Amino acid sequence: MSNERNDRRARLMAVPTFDDTSHPKQERAVRTRATILNAAAAAFATDGFPQVTIKDIANGAHMTKGAVYFHFPNKEALAVAVLEEFYRRMQRTVDGALEHGDPASLATFVELLRRIARVFREDVYIHAGARLQIERPYIKAELPVPYVGTLDAMTELLHKCRAAGELPADSDPEALARTLGAAVFGAQHMSWVINNREDLVERVEEIIDAFIPLH
Repeated sequence: MSNERNDRRARLMAVPTFDDTSHPKQERAVRTRATILNAAAAAFATDGFPQVTIKDIANGAHMTKGAVYFHFPNKEALAVAVLEEFYRRMQRTVDGALEHGDPASLATFVELLRRIARVFREDVYIHAGARLQIERPYIKAELPVPYVGTLDAMTELLHKCRAAGELPADSDPEALARTLGAAVFGAQHMSWVINNREDLVERVEEIIDAFIPLH
C-alpha cells in the first residue's frame, strides 16, 4: 500500500468515536471497538470491501488481528457495523435539518439536501456506507435496504410542504422525493468518481436550483 494511500486512510480515521460508558473496563472495550470501526470505515471507503482484509483493518487500528476478531467475528460483521453507523449518521442528518426548521417549509427541505451533500463530502462513515451499498453482492450478510429511510423523510417533508401551500396542489410528493433522491445520490456518486466529492456541494446546489421553486 502506498504512503499516499496510508496518509489518506489516516486522515479518514480522524472521526469522532462513539459514546463511552462510565465503567473503566467497558470504556476501554467501547474505545477499542470504535477504533476498529474507524479503521474499517476508512479501509472500506478507500479500497472497497472485496480488497480489504482483517489484517488491513488491524494495521489501520494499530492492533493485532486477534484484537479485531475479539470484537468482530469476520469482515462481514465489520461491514454490517459500519453500515449501521452509516444509517445512524444519515438519520442524524435528517434530524439536524428538522431541529431548527419548519417541516412544512421548502427552506427546511433545501437545508436537508444541503446537509446530505456536506455529510457525503466530509464523513468517512458515509463514504464507506455509500461504497458498501454498491458492493452489496460481495457482502454475505443481511443488510438494510438502502435509501428507504432518507426517501421516506424527504417524502414526508414534501407532503407537509404541499399541505402548507409551498408546492402546487397537484404535485406528487412521492415522485418528487424519488426524483430528487435519485438526483442527489447520483450526484454524490458522480462527484465521488470524478472529483473525490470535492465539488459535491456545488452539484447539489445545481439540483436545488433546477428542481425546487421559491427556495
